[in-house]
Amino acid sequence: MTELAINDERAKRNVAVLIAAQAILGCQMPMIFVIGGLAGGMLTGNPCFATLPISLIVFGSMTTAPWLSVVMQKRGRKVGFFIGAIAGALGAAVSAYGLYVSSFNTFLIGSFLSGIYMSAQGFYRFAATDIASKLFRPKAISYVMAGGLISAIIGPQLNKIVQDASVIPFFGSYVAIVCLNLTGMFLFLLLSFPKLTSSQAIVLAPPPPRSYTKLLRDPRILVSVICGMVGYSLMNLVMTSTPLAVVGCGFTKNNANDIVSAHVVAMFLPSFFTGHLITRFGVDKIIAIGLLILTAAGLVALNDVQLPNFFLALILIGVGWNFSFIGATTLLANSHAKHERGRVEGLNDAIVFGLVTIASLASGGLMNCTGGSVIEGWAAVNYAMTPFLILAGTALLWLTLIKNKST
Repeated sequence: MTELAINDERAKRNVAVLIAAQAILGCQMPMIFVIGGLAGGMLTGNPCFATLPISLIVFGSMTTAPWLSVVMQKRGRKVGFFIGAIAGALGAAVSAYGLYVSSFNTFLIGSFLSGIYMSAQGFYRFAATDIASKLFRPKAISYVMAGGLISAIIGPQLNKIVQDASVIPFFGSYVAIVCLNLTGMFLFLLLSFPKLTSSQAIVLAPPPPRSYTKLLRDPRILVSVICGMVGYSLMNLVMTSTPLAVVGCGFTKNNANDIVSAHVVAMFLPSFFTGHLITRFGVDKIIAIGLLILTAAGLVALNDVQLPNFFLALILIGVGWNFSFIGATTLLANSHAKHERGRVEGLNDAIVFGLVTIASLASGGLMNCTGGSVIEGWAAVNYAMTPFLILAGTALLWLTLIKNKST
């Protein structure tokens, strides 16, 4: 095997590092998604803007993806991941200061900076496939995503300990997030990617990548973007409003932490076998199953607003996200040439997190400003899933018909 050949042993070592990063650094995301809307509601005078901090995080991720993908393509994954962790620490520090001075605008700035970390974390799954064989790719993606299982358990439980550690609500959570970023980022020093010699770089000089328009004309890329966009957006739409709905229905912040913890566990636990299922049954079928599970989650949520319904709906949302998003990521990874990687990844994450930004912003408006009660707002959030599920299902059916015609 030459230096340029696929080396799954090195790929497996990188996957182990990325799992650890997902587990440690990734703790901050479930922590922020629990407290972001509650802290926003505390700082703003308009409840319709309670989830605006979450929207700014996702907006930061959306605007970061295009330039961060270019940085990683030119300077390597490590540089991009260090940028993300430093931005995550800075964002949490600014958010903590915003809480300290009771400034909603400062809190929003910190949230935007946290979005840079969120974008970098989104590239962990792509980094897992950089030197993996085609057979190992879906498993590599799944294993890295499975690292989120640990963060799903640790993050919300850590929140319970630190969110009221200060007289300023949630201040302790953001201080803890600063520490997670500053310590966890050193894991990236353990990543290893092969380097081309100057003579190999000349021989293997790639052609220019396709334009963004031509990339989106590729049915596989277009459908993978649509399905990833819908799966992630609906998950974010419901998860962002869940703490508001749970507390608004008379339950406690700890109940909200437990529900989000169960949800994030459900997001990542299936990752241990999602890759195997994709290899055995095909990526299209797994994405379709994910969309059906998301539909079932909406029906459960609309049935009642008791704790068991919140738990079951959010668990189903998590599993549905896992199947649809990992499936879409696998489809995308197999739909472009290696030299197009940076452009495709940046394009995908910009579009995906563009809709996620809208979903998170709409979540607060639907939850707090639709109807006259929390129950009506929660129902509006779940009804809003319908057109997007139809869009993704139609796109997937279209791709299946194209494949059948070609065969």
